[in-house]
Amino acid sequence: MTAGGTISICDVQNRRLEKGFKLTRVGVTGVKKPIRIKRNGNIELICETLGCDIDVFVDLPSDQKGSHLSRNLEIIREIVDDSVREPVSGVEDLAIAICRELLKRHEYASVGEAHISANYFKESRTPDGKETLEFYRLMGGALARRNGELTKTIGVEVTGMTACPCAMESIRSSLMEKLGEELMDVPIISHNQRNICTLMLTLPENITIEANDLIDLVEDSFSSPTYEILKRSDEAAVVVNAHKNPKFVEDVVRDVLTRLLLRYPDLPDDTSVVVRSESEESIHKHNAFAERITTLGELRL
Repeated sequence: MTAGGTISICDVQNRRLEKGFKLTRVGVTGVKKPIRIKRNGNIELICETLGCDIDVFVDLPSDQKGSHLSRNLEIIREIVDDSVREPVSGVEDLAIAICRELLKRHEYASVGEAHISANYFKESRTPDGKETLEFYRLMGGALARRNGELTKTIGVEVTGMTACPCAMESIRSSLMEKLGEELMDVPIISHNQRNICTLMLTLPENITIEANDLIDLVEDSFSSPTYEILKRSDEAAVVVNAHKNPKFVEDVVRDVLTRLLLRYPDLPDDTSVVVRSESEESIHKHNAFAERITTLGELRL
C-alpha cells in the first residue's frame, strides 16, 4: 500500500529470477480473428471469425519470470482488426507486421514470431468444365530478430486423391492371368486415399509468391484433384484420371519438389522448404506419411 492509502499492484511478470532458464517461445495460440486480403486490386480472401487462427510468441530471458501476454492480444487486435477495414496483401505480410510490433512492446525479447492459418476458397473447374469454389488452407508466418533479420513463411494445405500403385499391379497381374496381355495399357482398379499435402516456403521479406500458384503446383502432384461436388460424368473422369496416374504418398512429395524447382528457378538457395504428405488409407486402419525438409540449394545439387 502506498503512502496515500492506495493499493499498488505488483508486476509479477517483471520479477527477476536468479536461477531461471531462457525460454524459446512464450505467447498465445489459437486466437481467432477475421482478416481480409486484397491482391492485385481484388479481395480474394475473407476469413470469417472462426476461419483464421493466429499464434504469436516471443522468447523470454532467463532472468525474467513471465511474458506480458496481454500485449500480444493488444497487438493482434490492433493490427488484425485494421486489416478488416484496410485489407492487407497477404497473411504473411500481416504476420510480419505483428512480429515487428512484438519486438517493440516486449523490450526484453530478442525474437518475435507469428503464425496465421486461414480458410481459403479458390475458383476451379471440374473435368467437364463446371465452375466451382474449392476449399484450401493458407498458412503465413514471420520471424523477426532484434538484430534486424526477418524471414516470412507462406504455405498451403491441399486435399487431393491418390490411387495405390502396389494394389493396382497386384490386380493387374491377377487379371492378366485370366484375360491376357491386352490389359497392360488399361487403367486398373486400385484402392484410393484422400491425400492431404502441405507445402511451406520460408523466404526473405522482399520476395512475393502467390498462394494460388502453390495450390496448383500441389494439386498437379496428386493422382487427381478432388472436388466438392461431382455429377456422374465428372465423377467418372476423376476416378479414371486417378487410376491412370497411380502414386504412393512418397511420390506426391517427390513430385511437389520437382515442380517446385521447375516453377521457381530464381528463388534463393537458402529458401527453406517443407513438403508433407499424408494419405488417409481406405483399406488400412492407419495412414501413410512422407515428408522432406530441405532448402532449394540442397535440392539443386
